[in-house]
Formats: sequence, C-alpha cells, structure tokens
Amino acid sequence: MKRRTYLLILYGFLAQMPLFAEEASAPVQQVAESASKASVDALLSDTNALWLCVAAFLVFFMQAGFAYVEAGFTRSKNTVNILMKNVTDFLFGTVVFWLVGFAIMFGPHIIDSFGIGKPGLATSMLEIDGKPSGHKMSFFIFQLVFCATAATIVSGAMAERTKFISYILYSIIVSALIYPVFGSLAWSNLWNPENAGFLVKLGFIDFAGSTVVHSIGGWIGLAGAIVLGPRIGKFKENGATNPILGHNMSMSTLGVFILWLGWFGFNPGSTGVITGATFATVAVVTNMAAAMGGITAMMVSWILFRRPDVSMVLNGILAGLVAITAPCYNVGVGSAALIGGIAGILVVLFVVLMDLIHIDDPVGAVPVHGFCGLWGTLSVGLFADPNYGGGPAGLFFGGGFKQLGIQAIGAGMAFVWAFGCGLLMFTLMKYTIGLRVTVDEELEGLDILEHGNSAYPEQS
Repeated sequence: MKRRTYLLILYGFLAQMPLFAEEASAPVQQVAESASKASVDALLSDTNALWLCVAAFLVFFMQAGFAYVEAGFTRSKNTVNILMKNVTDFLFGTVVFWLVGFAIMFGPHIIDSFGIGKPGLATSMLEIDGKPSGHKMSFFIFQLVFCATAATIVSGAMAERTKFISYILYSIIVSALIYPVFGSLAWSNLWNPENAGFLVKLGFIDFAGSTVVHSIGGWIGLAGAIVLGPRIGKFKENGATNPILGHNMSMSTLGVFILWLGWFGFNPGSTGVITGATFATVAVVTNMAAAMGGITAMMVSWILFRRPDVSMVLNGILAGLVAITAPCYNVGVGSAALIGGIAGILVVLFVVLMDLIHIDDPVGAVPVHGFCGLWGTLSVGLFADPNYGGGPAGLFFGGGFKQLGIQAIGAGMAFVWAFGCGLLMFTLMKYTIGLRVTVDEELEGLDILEHGNSAYPEQS
C-alpha cells in the first residue's frame, strides 16, 4: 500500500516537470491555450464595451450638471424653464440622433470629399446579420450623450427669454443636422477607419470634443444670443452693464461638481478601451486642467473685481475642462496645467468682453464653450507631445507650425458652420414662429407663463 502511494506521488511530480508534461499533454495544452486566448480576447472586448457604457452613463449625468449650473446662474422665476430645456435636449436628441444624426455622422459617405454620411435609421448600423451588437450599441450610446451635450450648451446662452417651442425646434435641428455634419468631418473614422472625413484626412486632432462638441454648442449659442438680444434691464441707457445675479450659487456649485465628475467619462471614456490604462493618464491630465482653470479664474476675478467671484471660479473650472478636452490624449500633466490655467484667464476676460459689446449670455456659455473650446483646440498645435498618444509634435515640442495650422483650419470651419447655421436658424425662427417671449412673460418669468409651474411656489 505504501509502495503504491509513493509511486503515485512520484508520477504526479514527474507530470509537473516541463519535459514530461510537454510529451504527455502537448495537444491538450495547445487546445487549452487557444481556448484561453479566445476567452481572454472576448473578455477584453466585453470589458472595453462595459467601459464605454460606464463612461456614457457618466456623460449622461452631465445633463443634470448643466441643468443645475444654468438654473443657479439665472433668476428663480426661470428655473423650471431651464430644467425643462435640459430635459428636452436629451428627450428629442435621443430620438433624432437615432433617426437621422448617427447615420449622417458615421454612416457611408454620400459627400466623399468631406465625409458626410447619408441620413437614415441607426438600427441597421447597430446590428450584425439582423441581430443587435452590444459592442456597436455601446459606441452608439456614447456618441448619443455627446450629441446631447452639444445641444444643451445653447440653453444657457439663450436663457430667460427664449420661447420653449422654438427651443424644441432648435434642439431637433442641432441633433439631426448641425452637430452630426461637423462631427462627420472630424470623427467619422471612429466607426470605420476607412470612412475618414475631411478633417481626419487633414490630420486634425480633437480627441474628445473641444471643437466638435463644445465650440459647436458655444458658437450656436453666440448666434442665438445675438439674434435674441439682451434681457430687459441688462444694459442701461448709458451703455453700462447692470449685473443680473443668479439666484442659487449652491445649485451652480453642485452642478459644476457633477460636470467635473462627468468629464471623467467624457475624456477618459474617449479612449474607448482599457488596454494600456491610458484612460488613467487622460483622467489626471483632465483633472489638472480643471484645477488650474479654477485657480487662475479666481486670481483674475480677484484682481479685476477686488474679490474672488464664485461664478467666475466655477466657470474657470469648466473652462479648463473644455480646453483640455481636445488635447487630453496628446499632452502631459505640465502642459495640461498651462492649458487649463490660460483657459481660466480667458474665460473671465471674455465674460467681461461680452458685456462690453452688449451680448447677453446669462451663464457664460459662449466664453466657456466657444472661446475656451477654440483655445483648447489650438493648444494641440502648441503642446502635443509624441510621448503622449504617439501623435505629432506641437510647436513647443519641436513640431513646427504645421499642426497648429491644421488645428486652426478645423476650428475655423467649426465657427463658420455652427455660427452660420445658428444665425440662419434663429433668424428664420424669429420671423416665423417667433424666438423671444413677450415682455410680460419675460418680466413675470417663464416658469408660470410657459409651463404653469414654479420651482419655488412658496415664494410666488
């Protein structure tokens, strides 16, 4: 009995030795290794899809952030109206982007020279042999929440004086046409690498959307603010600015923190994969830019207004986040600090400039998303480091002016397209269905007369 036990132990020991194991089970090992690799590849693919969905859920929550920032920056009598607009953007944006926008942005090109897709239902693009593809669906939901973000930026720039029905029509148009058309120029290759749009072929870099998302929304908002005109009482007869303070800075501060959290889906999520953990680098870079944007905005507002203005600090944080969105994959942490810090300075200066030229933007959407989105896009041409992302070098890293020129072309095209479409769209609305509420509605507040409700009924 003991002898048999010893023989079994010896056999087990020998079977573990490489020579014996290889001779005894080489075919079995090959099958096991092949099955194991397939399982690992499948698990990695599913994990990437999961990461993209989680990132999309974070970006979706940014709708709440925008709602709170804008509601807090405006007067209490218009709170329900602001909340309704942010809800509306996602309601109509979801349906319209599925019906039309996604296919224009990522579908087969019908205008090959620019890379614009054919309008149509997204369903067929999200299936394989008639069955839904979870991996394609993860890409769709991620792109959908980006579209909604671009649309909702405009509600802040046009706050407190825009007819709700006109805003619904705007939301449909931007989700169906304005955003997807420009997106197809810069991002259509994300769906099919062979389906590259004009700016992709040119070498334009906008990793997560400083221009594609934020500047597009900012420039449309600028057009809307111009066509609408300022709120009653914003500017005095002698040209001086009459500050109209927001009603709830606690709400706005919470909104900014929600947006900051959402940006960790916005930028790191744009990697699309967990391989190499590059999303972590993008997260650190993103966070640094936000912090520096808040710091420099605080300092500049302290110098200009002799006190640290909380609204400027909050917009400075957002400015840093918007600016780093384009270069976040291609710059280091030190460069991100400079990019965000400059954005914090710019946002304060452009808020002041907007008042000087009598363009009324209640929440600072145009300085934050338009001008700081422009700065972030150009910063790629200055700070791009080949050690980050493996792309071209910017001016300050030995790459010359080439990439800066490409970035300027892309940003310029975005301004012409979005601002031009915005002016046309809002002007047509103004002289057809109407764009601005009546004087009585504006003075009374949009909540009661547009929605029959109040955010603070005990104060009514």
